[in-house]
Amino acid sequence: MTSDMTSPRSGMPSSSTTNGSLTSSTAGLTSMCRGAEVLYSLAAAHARRSGLAGRYPLSDFTLLTEARRTLGLFQHHDAITGTAKEAVVVDYGVRLLRSLVNLKQVIIHAAHYLVLGDKETYHFDPEAPFLQVDDTRLSHDALPERTVIQLDSSPRFVVLFNPLEQERFSMVSLLVNSPRVRVLSEEGQPLAVQISAHWSSATEAVPDVYQVSVPVRLPALGLGVLQLQLGLDGHRTLPSSVRIYLHGRQLSVSRHEAFPLRVIDSGTSDFALSNRYMQVWFSGLTGLLKSIRRVDEEHEQQVDMQVLVYGTRTSKDKSGAYLFLPDGEAKPYVPKEPPVLRVTEGPFFSEVVAYYEHIHQAVRLYNLPGVEGLSLDISSLVDIRDYVNKELALHIHTDIDSQGIFFTDLNGFQVQPRRYLKKLPLQANFYPMPVMAYIQDAQKRLTLHTAQALGVSSLKDGQLEVILDRRLMQDDNRGLGQGLKDNKRTCNRFRLLLERRTVGSEVQDSHSTSYPSLLSHLTSMYLNAPALALPVARMQLPGPGLRSFHPLASSLPCDFHLLNLRTLQAEEDTLPSAETALILHRKGFDCGLEAKNLGFNCTTSQGKVALGSLFHGLDVVFLQPTSLTLLYPLASPSNSTDVYLEPMEIATFRLRLG
Repeated sequence: MTSDMTSPRSGMPSSSTTNGSLTSSTAGLTSMCRGAEVLYSLAAAHARRSGLAGRYPLSDFTLLTEARRTLGLFQHHDAITGTAKEAVVVDYGVRLLRSLVNLKQVIIHAAHYLVLGDKETYHFDPEAPFLQVDDTRLSHDALPERTVIQLDSSPRFVVLFNPLEQERFSMVSLLVNSPRVRVLSEEGQPLAVQISAHWSSATEAVPDVYQVSVPVRLPALGLGVLQLQLGLDGHRTLPSSVRIYLHGRQLSVSRHEAFPLRVIDSGTSDFALSNRYMQVWFSGLTGLLKSIRRVDEEHEQQVDMQVLVYGTRTSKDKSGAYLFLPDGEAKPYVPKEPPVLRVTEGPFFSEVVAYYEHIHQAVRLYNLPGVEGLSLDISSLVDIRDYVNKELALHIHTDIDSQGIFFTDLNGFQVQPRRYLKKLPLQANFYPMPVMAYIQDAQKRLTLHTAQALGVSSLKDGQLEVILDRRLMQDDNRGLGQGLKDNKRTCNRFRLLLERRTVGSEVQDSHSTSYPSLLSHLTSMYLNAPALALPVARMQLPGPGLRSFHPLASSLPCDFHLLNLRTLQAEEDTLPSAETALILHRKGFDCGLEAKNLGFNCTTSQGKVALGSLFHGLDVVFLQPTSLTLLYPLASPSNSTDVYLEPMEIATFRLRLG
């Protein structure tokens, strides 16, 4: 995952609040590491089967090993919590960036081999990579800059990698240097696209850079191919329309003849965006979310979003890296000037961006069937470098009758109910949120999915509150010896999913565990494992030799997650062996949330998977169940390749693909 970076602090200090986020990049490294491991294992297996292992850079294995070790380093308690000294944090950041760059190289080399129609033409040249990366970073604490694809008379090709074990229908956004662009499928069929400006600020568009957004269907764990050409297809190249609300501020606005743009000096009335599933209302004053109405319901669901600020105590004991000691309840964020709102509408996505001094809040609604269109895509770009002893929080207020109970996950594996306890101080009611948090009543469930670990609470019925960033000027006498003053611009990404309970399904709040729905699991994976767009380098001669790559004979059942497909090290040296570790997880899910007519195909198989026929073009010639650590065989190698997993179980297999 290309995670948006990051402040150099991690996600869950001991108070379970957060300070910034190396976490977003650590989560990004986790996802990128898995994607690189899987694609490398598939490429190495196919190269061995074709007798071309000698040409393939199997030495990439050392890059994977180094990235795994870096990821292990971030499990240190001071890295997880953000309680390391500034010099150590910089070292973490440098190592993290190096590993991200190396993993993208592994993915590029594997994708190059797998996407070639004629493998005999494969040639590995480290000096002239066949594919480019999707973004670059100037330093470990800089936000990523996306690659701009330069279009000219010859067509450009883009390879898309889907790291999920499910076929996915997603929006892919690319930056190009011309609004006159045609996008073709692998077969040469023209595709409908949405063209929009690329903005550097609330009112300034980047000259000669345009965003082309195309809905694509990508194979499970596979690679797709797009072709980009200069030229206009009036029926399929569809421009976005833009409204900018200045709220009385005197700002110059970029205009472009390719996009209809209206500037509105002052507008206070609420407005709505809609897709095939829902209508979403926003405040005309704040630009923040107000309510969601499903298309098949008359009543709106209040989902009122606010930005809040916590201060710290005036006494000797103040908040620091370890302690969250607020001076009472959070107060509403009061900007010096009213926000500039930019509303973009188009056929495939619409979005509202509210530009405040310390936070840029974007809410995007995809008009696509299935998982992508059923939740709101939210991003918060936070910059509190001029704050003194303040903490910024995102607050969601609903009319869900949650009865003092909210739910948070444990490292993405289980979900646990949490009860708000009045007898405890406010800060003791915050908990870590590695992947998701939700509130629910007998009719509805509202889930906030996150791409970075943050601190969360529900301080009143129907509310969720997430700490986005913290800036604290003093040490809190717990051993760190410094405050938290090394903040950077930090991008936090979320998905907000509103679900309806089916008639007759009971809410089991008294149980010690709770489960997300299948849709919720998939939404989390879409957020944390986005499709990767890799442009074919300009100097390379691509052409008709590129073919999409379908590694699986069919998608895995929806309740199965391929945790990893990892090439194992040879016993004698640091080179890869011919054996692979396959780690499968069967998820537990709540069947009581509506899943019919939601537009995504989802099948389960009662926990059975036929591993022997799972891979397309590869045979499973050896399969042995092992302990989770791969150290101990659990059974002798079997001729049968059918496996069964109970819900919430993880199983590890040692296998050889040939």
